[in-house]
Amino acid sequence: MKAILALEDGTLFHGESFTGQGVAGGEVIFNTGMTGYQEVLTDPSYHGQMVCMTYPHIGNYGVNPADVESAKIHVAGFIVKECCKTPSNWRATASLPEYLTHQGVMGVEGIDTRALTRHLRLHGDMRGYISTDVSNPKLIIEAARNLPSMEGLGLADRVTCAGPYNFDGKKPVFVDLVDGTYAWPGPGPRVVVYDMGVKWNILRLLLDQGFDILAVPSTFTADQVKHLSPDAVFLSNGPGDPAALPGLIEATAVLADIYPTAGICLGHQLLGLALGGRTYKLKFGHHGLNHPVKDLETGRIEISSQNHGFCVDIDSLKDVRLTHINLNDQTLEGFAHIKKPIIAIQHHPEAAPGPHDSRFFFRRFRDMVREHTGK
Repeated sequence: MKAILALEDGTLFHGESFTGQGVAGGEVIFNTGMTGYQEVLTDPSYHGQMVCMTYPHIGNYGVNPADVESAKIHVAGFIVKECCKTPSNWRATASLPEYLTHQGVMGVEGIDTRALTRHLRLHGDMRGYISTDVSNPKLIIEAARNLPSMEGLGLADRVTCAGPYNFDGKKPVFVDLVDGTYAWPGPGPRVVVYDMGVKWNILRLLLDQGFDILAVPSTFTADQVKHLSPDAVFLSNGPGDPAALPGLIEATAVLADIYPTAGICLGHQLLGLALGGRTYKLKFGHHGLNHPVKDLETGRIEISSQNHGFCVDIDSLKDVRLTHINLNDQTLEGFAHIKKPIIAIQHHPEAAPGPHDSRFFFRRFRDMVREHTGK
C-alpha cells in the first residue's frame, strides 16, 4: 500500500506501508543503530516522535517479550528502507510488521532513508506526517505543519505510571500507599524513582546495586516524596522539552537539596534546570549506539547509547564540575555538584540497546548514597 511521508518544509518521501492503511504524525528523527529496534520502539523517550532507522534492513530478528523497555510501543511511526517480514531468530515470537500492526503503529518502508537523514542533518529535526491516502500531498504537508512543536512540549505526564510501583525484574508491580507512606520491604537503601518514562533496564540495574526502589508518577510533589522517607532520589529518562515541566523542576530543586540525587537523560536536564542552568534544543539530536563520550575525571573514552533532543547549556551551570563531554560536538554529557551529592549523565548508561561502557554510573550512585547515608 502506497504511503507518503511529508515534512513541515514541504519535502515529500514516497514509500509503502507495511502495517496497512493509516496515518501518523510526530517529530521526525533518525537513529543510527544497526540493531536494537525493539528497544527503540518501546523506549518512552521516543513518545511523539517518528523514528527513521539509518541501517537499511530492519526486522530480521523479529521481536520478543524479553527485549522490551516498557509495556508498549511509544514511537508515533517507524520509517525504514526495507522491512524484513520473515524473521530468523529462535527468540522471536512475532515479526516486526505483526508487532506494529497489533499495537496500531504505522510502519513504512521503501523510503530513501539516506536522503531523509541527510535532509534532517542539514535542516534539523522537523514535524512530519505519514498517510496512506496519497491523493492530495498538500493536505499531508498541512497536517505536518499543524502538529505541535517539540519545543515547549512537556510530555512526561503522558508516559508516566498510573501509580507507585516496585519492579520485579520483568514488570512493574503496583503498590498501595497507606496515608501516603510506604512499607519498604527490603533492607537496601530506599530510592524513589521518578518515572517520567523510565526504561525498565534502569530499574534492573538499580536493583542489581542492592537498592530498594519505589517508582512514582511524574506528578508527585516533593512533599509526597518526603512522606515516603527515601534515602535517595533518582530521576529517569523521558520525552519532550524539560523546560516545559515547571512542577518537576521545582520538585527536583527541593529534593536534590535534601537527598542524594541522580538523573539520566531528562533527569539530567531537570537537575541542570533545578540548579539554575538552561537547556536548548539540538539541531538534530543524538540518537544511536556509538557516540563517543569522554569521562573528564578519568580520561577514559566511553562508547555510549544516546537518545535526546535537548541539552543542558554547558556554560549555564554554577557550583558543578563537568564529568562528561560529547566528543562529536562538545556538548555536555554529565556533571556533579561540588558541594551536594548530585550526579547526572545525559547519555544512557543502562544501554538497552547499546554498549555497557557507562554502567559504572549506577555503582557511582550506589557509592554516593552509601557515603551520605551510611547504608
